[in-house]
Amino acid sequence: MLESKFNLPGQTAFYKGKVRDVYTIEDKLMVMVASDRISAFDVVLPRPIPYKGQVLNQVAAIMLEATKDIVPNWVKSTPLPNTTIGLKCETFPVEMVVRGNLTGHAWRTYKTGQRVLCGVTMPEGLKENDFFPAPIITPTTKAHEGHDEDISREEILAKGLISKEDYEQLEKYTLALFAKGKELAAARGLILVDTKYEFGKIGDKIYVIDEIHTPDSSRYFYAEGYEENQKAGNPQKQLSKEFVREWLMANGFQGKEGQVVPEMTDEFVQTVSDRYIELFENITGQQFVKEDVSDADAQARIIAELKNLL
Repeated sequence: MLESKFNLPGQTAFYKGKVRDVYTIEDKLMVMVASDRISAFDVVLPRPIPYKGQVLNQVAAIMLEATKDIVPNWVKSTPLPNTTIGLKCETFPVEMVVRGNLTGHAWRTYKTGQRVLCGVTMPEGLKENDFFPAPIITPTTKAHEGHDEDISREEILAKGLISKEDYEQLEKYTLALFAKGKELAAARGLILVDTKYEFGKIGDKIYVIDEIHTPDSSRYFYAEGYEENQKAGNPQKQLSKEFVREWLMANGFQGKEGQVVPEMTDEFVQTVSDRYIELFENITGQQFVKEDVSDADAQARIIAELKNLL
């Protein structure tokens, strides 16, 4: 499904993100549709990936259910395999990025000689993909368009983006969620390397919102072979959508001005779809069941669920 075109009762707003269509209902609920659009380098690629939306929505649903005793979450119902209905929260203007290993952006910063990322000092003597002594939180601003920007705890508080009390709670929730995510990953023979969480608030209550621990918001390594690869200085076998970025870079595209997205052949699109399904099964331990989310009664099913919830 490339995009949804629902007309829902009580609809008060609609937002089309890079990969999600979000409907606000009576300013109380949100209907979040995970489309099959795929983005990389902040660019939406020209062809959808079959079943990608279903994979992300179902992984998120499983992970949110598994962590609801740690942090309240926004989810009320998943009426379709690619659709979640939940509470409309006032979102905090930062994303809480948490890193267990020196990978990705942290490694790119580290190898230039810098040792401070988002106000956090990284220890000397680490190699790419090594574990940090303890997970670190490296927040970013939330950009509706363009790139998110690094920001420190001190800057967040100094600018009054979040109160000190709320930010300290977000830090506690972030580390608790990450610890649970690592536990769930370890049970599947995986290492949860890094991820991000978004939070919102209704009254005085904080909720985790959006998706968590999905292959689009997280990076996983396979635990088997990790130590051997580190000792030999070899790349780690990972489970994320990094393979899409790598294909784009190999074909001369990094989202820079003037660059053209390479042709996405039928074979490539099928390969990406297969990889997302593989990701689902490895992360959850469940068999993926392909479901048709473009059927004519999809809107009717959402409307019926909204009536129940309202």
